[in-house]
Amino acid sequence: MLQITDLTFNAWGRKFLVDASVSLPPGSKVGLVGRNGIGKSTLFKLILGELAAGGDEISLPKTARIGSVDQEHPATPVSVIDTILEADVERHTLLGRLETAEPEEMGEIWSRLIEIDADAAPARAAEILVGLGFDQENQQRPMSEFSGGWRMRVALAAALFAEPDMLLLDEPTNYLDLEGALWLEARLKKYPHTALIISHDREMLNEVCTHILHLANHTLTLYTGNYDAFEKARAEKARLQMSAKAKQDAERAHLQAFVDRFKAKASKAAQAQSRMKRLAKMEPVSTTIEERVAPFTLPSPPRPLAPPLIRLERANVGYDTGKPILRNLNLRMDLDDRIGLLGVNGAGKSTFAKMIAGALNVSEGELHRDKKMRVGWFHQHQIEAMDPTDTPLEIIRRAMPDSPESGRRSKLAQFGLSYEKQETTVDSLSGGERARLLLNMVAMDAPHVLILDEPTNHLDIDSRRALLDALNDYTGAVILITHDRSLMEMVADRLWLAADGTVKPYDGDMDDYARFVLDRAKQAAVKPSQLKAEAAAIAEPSPNRNKKNDKKSGPSPSTLRHAVKKAEERVVALTSELARLDDDIANASISNPRALEGLTRSRGKTQQDLDAAEAAWMAAEEALAEVS
Repeated sequence: MLQITDLTFNAWGRKFLVDASVSLPPGSKVGLVGRNGIGKSTLFKLILGELAAGGDEISLPKTARIGSVDQEHPATPVSVIDTILEADVERHTLLGRLETAEPEEMGEIWSRLIEIDADAAPARAAEILVGLGFDQENQQRPMSEFSGGWRMRVALAAALFAEPDMLLLDEPTNYLDLEGALWLEARLKKYPHTALIISHDREMLNEVCTHILHLANHTLTLYTGNYDAFEKARAEKARLQMSAKAKQDAERAHLQAFVDRFKAKASKAAQAQSRMKRLAKMEPVSTTIEERVAPFTLPSPPRPLAPPLIRLERANVGYDTGKPILRNLNLRMDLDDRIGLLGVNGAGKSTFAKMIAGALNVSEGELHRDKKMRVGWFHQHQIEAMDPTDTPLEIIRRAMPDSPESGRRSKLAQFGLSYEKQETTVDSLSGGERARLLLNMVAMDAPHVLILDEPTNHLDIDSRRALLDALNDYTGAVILITHDRSLMEMVADRLWLAADGTVKPYDGDMDDYARFVLDRAKQAAVKPSQLKAEAAAIAEPSPNRNKKNDKKSGPSPSTLRHAVKKAEERVVALTSELARLDDDIANASISNPRALEGLTRSRGKTQQDLDAAEAAWMAAEEALAEVS
């Protein structure tokens, strides 16, 4: 699919790529990995043509469509669902042509619309949007009503909906919650074309990728398999390199010893000269140079507090105006607890974190906490709120006003910021450097509780591993909110779920939760009819019932026959409506081409309703058969 041959690119006073070559197989899912700042996003811009390499080093099939998510969608008055539908350029163009096409062109356009399954487009777009967190109501709202983060999700949805031959995704999970990341992971596994994904999410790289493309030392190396396979192959490669280097070093030493011993003797001069030539021709064996990753400094509390650290009893919490965001909280947290907080965006995770951090008081009920308890709270918006003209040295001076300058600089060096970086403005630091600074600073006072809200958004894989190591050494309690499933699995020993206006313990592991999220997305993708819900409720047997109680507690046969009749009438009505729409669509290409898009959309919705009605009819028939 993608062919890169001897690509060299230098810009802004630095080298990015030198004679890099790689060929990506069609249909592969390739994870592009490498240290922060190595040039991964620059490679994307070269592939997209936004930066010029200077020749034909990058090639794709002539008809290949390239898609990417490089910025949020603008805040337009167009609805979310219509914005997504417009991303299918061919379908949108064909529908637009129908408005002005001559009668003899109508048949050809209509045939192409049928060929690309234009009828199913609205349902497919709705399914993607539901997976990324947009319910049926929000899909109809205009883009202007959403924040930048949600418009980024729309941009991602549009790229997935368009299904380009080459899909480029740069850290696609950074603006998703865990639920969105789990859905995206499942979606990309089934993506029908080639995808190149920049990601530091180890779980995604393992679950989705068929290949890993490693950018290091200004070159590209393609490995077959997922990230775990890549690490093993790279470790084996490094071992073989070290073995070859040791062997060569031994041979070099042997040859040099002979030269040193006999070069002055006339009888051995020829042999010495020969060995000198061999030494000169020996190419040094290159070895993999591992860059050092600075550790995170998360000091543990010096003295444990008496348990529990926090106890909530029938607590409600919210803001000054409106009803409580979270209600009836009955939870307990001890010093050694590692809590993974799950839940979709808007479920109240941040509200819960603010309450634990002491930024929000409970409005009702009781919150018991030790007065000596210290809390370190990191949240992703802290990075955005940093003063761009500030420097790390100025920030640490405010945090350590009584310390000498050498002590402040030593502390910043422990955080992984070199002497030069310490006086660099925040605006010039990378996202990873800013995240490192803040993560280390919130833990400076050895808190009893660490609250980490999306701590890995700007960290590469090696830095994430360093954070994991630091958390494993930390002896205080942790509340973790993250879309990084791997980190959640390695840190959390208990899961709490924010849903339905409260927070409760979740009885299951991350695999159970992943299945729950994907099943919920599938169910929400199709808007069920009221009839289906009623019939399902009638048909579903209670696990606590026995045959003796069925006649007393279950629906009567007459009630079930009524449900069957209503379901059948619904199916007949929707079938007739579908036939009418098919006739209207067939005639619209000649008599009213402007109505075709609306009719196509109506037909897709009617087909969904018919499928739901047929399922409800069958459920009601089965329930009636059981009591007859």
